[in-house]
Amino acid sequence: MFSVPNVEVLTRQISSRQTSDWKEFSAFSSQFPLNESRLPPYSMSTSENLCVVLHGAEDMRVDAREQTDPCGNDVLLKMGSVGICGSDLKYWKYAKCGRFTMSSPMVIGHEGSGTVLKCGPDVKHLKPGDRVAIEPGVPCRQCYICHAGRYNLCGDMKFCATPPVDGNLSQYFTHPEDFCFKLPDNVSLDQGALMEPLAVAVYACQRGDVGLGSNVLICGAGPVGLLVLMTAKAMGADKVVMTDISENRLALAKTLGCDHVINMKDRSSNMEDCGKEIKAVCPRIDAAIECSGADSSVSTWYSPLQSTRPGGSVVLVGRGSKEPSIPLVDAATFEIDIKGVFRYANCYPKAIAMVSSGKIKPEVLISHQFILKESEKAFQCAYSPDSGAIKVMIRCNA
Repeated sequence: MFSVPNVEVLTRQISSRQTSDWKEFSAFSSQFPLNESRLPPYSMSTSENLCVVLHGAEDMRVDAREQTDPCGNDVLLKMGSVGICGSDLKYWKYAKCGRFTMSSPMVIGHEGSGTVLKCGPDVKHLKPGDRVAIEPGVPCRQCYICHAGRYNLCGDMKFCATPPVDGNLSQYFTHPEDFCFKLPDNVSLDQGALMEPLAVAVYACQRGDVGLGSNVLICGAGPVGLLVLMTAKAMGADKVVMTDISENRLALAKTLGCDHVINMKDRSSNMEDCGKEIKAVCPRIDAAIECSGADSSVSTWYSPLQSTRPGGSVVLVGRGSKEPSIPLVDAATFEIDIKGVFRYANCYPKAIAMVSSGKIKPEVLISHQFILKESEKAFQCAYSPDSGAIKVMIRCNA
């Protein structure tokens, strides 16, 4: 006959056993105190991730940080290549860049590419093994600016290595799927990292309405200026004139298809001749794209504003002082449109297509390569005018 146990007795037995077990466990676990501050988020595994961290001006360290598994629509990437940008150098040298100032340690780097290791549960279009170029800015996706397609101007933008957001110069990096662009098989990870500055060039040419038959003046033969040159030619520009103060960079520009180069070094007392030289080699400039960030490039009479034809466009990519002297009356009189550029929007697919098709070969700009643990040496190389560096690339998993 089945007998029903006495509930009160059974409850006392269970309670007594639980108390005994808990005392034994507590005595054992007290030998190993738990540091709750190092606990990972719930249900996430962790691993060590070496990151290049700026702790202040000229204070760069390779730190080990915990790396968690991706959530939502994020993907975990094994970083491949990361390029050094001019803004990275400013953070390294001064702990600030323009209106952004570091207030706490920050992982540097935003020109990156990598390979998908793990996918969050909501990822739909990427899978482990896919190689991607990383668009480093993630907007809110909800505001009017984002919905209008100008998400680069979103007031809630989270951009890699722009304080306080960490960058991607590390062994591993987690990023939203919709800002990771799959690379074709014929595009390398080095090329993938160069999609970021190339996107700037694509956007600058779009803002300047560069197209078939356009004549373009580019001020500044740094990495972005040289990529603007290649992009303008790929978009059908007829003549391209480039100015700079480095003979080596201007020589490289010639090999990349620039029609005319003008060295502006030591010409501060003879700017009129410079303006005449620009007019002589190309009487009609449809778009002038300023990439040097030098105030003299926008304030002197040979400047883009003085060289551009009536009804043309001047695109300001470089960043000089906050209030340079600009001949606005001339711009108004001749209806010259002055356009700003802040990063880019919707340009990665075009940049990838240009490289995949062979129309642009950005990798020719890579002058020096380093591994992750040599990052400080890489930054010193990129900063030194004596190194001859154009684009310095860091291999994150070499």
